[in-house]
Amino acid sequence: HVADVIVSATPAEVEQLQTLYGADPTKISILPPGVDLNRFDPVDRAFAKRKIGINPDGFNIMFVGRIEPLKGIDTLIEAASVLREHHPIEMADAHFTIVGGDPWADNPAIEMARLQALRHELNVEELVGFVGAKNQQELPNYYAAADVVVMPSHYESFGMVALEAMAMGVPVIASEVGGLAHLVQDGVTGFHVPPRSADALAHKLCDLMFNPQLRLQLGDQARSYAQTYDWRLIAQKMVDIYSDARLTIDRPQITFDN
Repeated sequence: HVADVIVSATPAEVEQLQTLYGADPTKISILPPGVDLNRFDPVDRAFAKRKIGINPDGFNIMFVGRIEPLKGIDTLIEAASVLREHHPIEMADAHFTIVGGDPWADNPAIEMARLQALRHELNVEELVGFVGAKNQQELPNYYAAADVVVMPSHYESFGMVALEAMAMGVPVIASEVGGLAHLVQDGVTGFHVPPRSADALAHKLCDLMFNPQLRLQLGDQARSYAQTYDWRLIAQKMVDIYSDARLTIDRPQITFDN
């Protein structure tokens, strides 16, 4: 109550601040994280697929993130099983690439072990691959190799992976939860799906797999939308928020020119 301004990343957080903490809505400003458009810049998809060692002609569905139950990776593995059952020919050359964690550890983390067991149980070991965590230098290559990035999370406060993927010109299928419900625009930059629904996820994956023109359109729109999150624009908005709140005195004018 003593704050002059409260900065929130998403409209979902604004609602939580008001309902859970009684925050004054007139004090809240929305300021999302930004994305480095120089690092996350589209490159040729076939080239990127070859670079990470997968078939350049196969449909590549990618997950990027921590390996934990909240991320809903089990839903993605179940969707792989659904797709293989209904579209075995098309799935023969497809890939589900899971970026994150350490799949080669002698004593894998509990969630990693559970997911690997699920992959074996559903007999999709040749379809679903765990490639481990990637650093910021490697990560753009993996985004570039994706035909679609999937975020089947049970909750996300924002969804930085979705923003990075969109900056690379990749459409995103995301659970309609938390910040993802606002960051990913359904039918514009990707699709929303209910959390924990493998069938709904498989259905949307089919829409993109069988419609290359739609993938291209959503990817182009995703790239354009992500440009509004350029870090220079976000930084300038932060300066404006501080200026409006009069938190600095005799501050020289600061701008972030391209």
